[in-house]
Amino acid sequence: MTSPPYSRIIGIGRALPRRVLTNEDLCQIVDTSDEWIRSRTGISERHIVSDGESTATLAVEAAGDALRRAAIDPAVVDLVIVATSTPDFAVFPSTACLVQDQLGLARAAAFDLSAACSGFVYALITASQFIAGGAYRTILVIGSDTLTRYLDFEDRSTCVLFGDGAGAVVLTSSERPGGLLSFMMGADGSGAPYMNVPAGGSRAPLTADTLAGHENKIHMNGREVYRFSTTVPSSALKQAACAADIRVEDLDLVVAHQANIRILQTMSKNLGLPQERFFSNLERYGNTSAASVPLALCDASTAGRIGPGALIGLVGFGAGLTWATAIWSWQGLIGD
Repeated sequence: MTSPPYSRIIGIGRALPRRVLTNEDLCQIVDTSDEWIRSRTGISERHIVSDGESTATLAVEAAGDALRRAAIDPAVVDLVIVATSTPDFAVFPSTACLVQDQLGLARAAAFDLSAACSGFVYALITASQFIAGGAYRTILVIGSDTLTRYLDFEDRSTCVLFGDGAGAVVLTSSERPGGLLSFMMGADGSGAPYMNVPAGGSRAPLTADTLAGHENKIHMNGREVYRFSTTVPSSALKQAACAADIRVEDLDLVVAHQANIRILQTMSKNLGLPQERFFSNLERYGNTSAASVPLALCDASTAGRIGPGALIGLVGFGAGLTWATAIWSWQGLIGD
């Protein structure tokens, strides 16, 4: 009996907006300080979109970077999945369709996946299932978000946290063992009120009143989000490790959603792993939502933190509430 195809990441790319907003810049906008932001979040700067930049333009740039690094013909791409909560268009078309067109991927199917900051891990798991089932051989998985479009810059509890960006991977079918070993996905819709954008959807369309009340901006119950983020994702990673028949201690690196340095520190304690085992680029990017995990994965690879055979714990968690963890055996990029 032959084994089903394995999933292999052969190319990885990223994209960041040109404009950088530092903590000092924010001090000119809202009542805060560099020390206050750093001590509570670990963030010193973030990239934010300007005119002409969008979730789709960042996704196209990141995906193009990944395709070039993978050294494959774009014509072989079977599917494009874009994980995002901030699509270019509120209803349709999907951002994935815009990416498919811009990159000339004429034979590829395309769809968006919405799971907030868990989105990329959800999408990577989904793509791996398509490959394991034999439906597709080459898939572009992209995490791209522009949450700064939805920030209330009068609310210092949220406007200091977020940045924009995109990360992408090229996933292919491989006979080499590795790739996705196990995963754990979950959701708790009762926590939906803890982080949302109240107006702009079918429940509460945009009106003069909702705009005046900043209901088209991100609203967050920080206490409840923090409580969730410091408990559930750690437990889910332990479950995924158990399903892969390994111990959490066997992981060479944990690439978790870059939400807040305190959350990463607490996760480290909960899992009994040294902080050095957690990759972080939070200081330079802030919370980039669905782009967070692929951006960190790309930077970790560039920094030489991941080599062939490495066991990686991927952790996403965010609004919804949603969470997704995966144990990934890294087979190596093209050229490794």
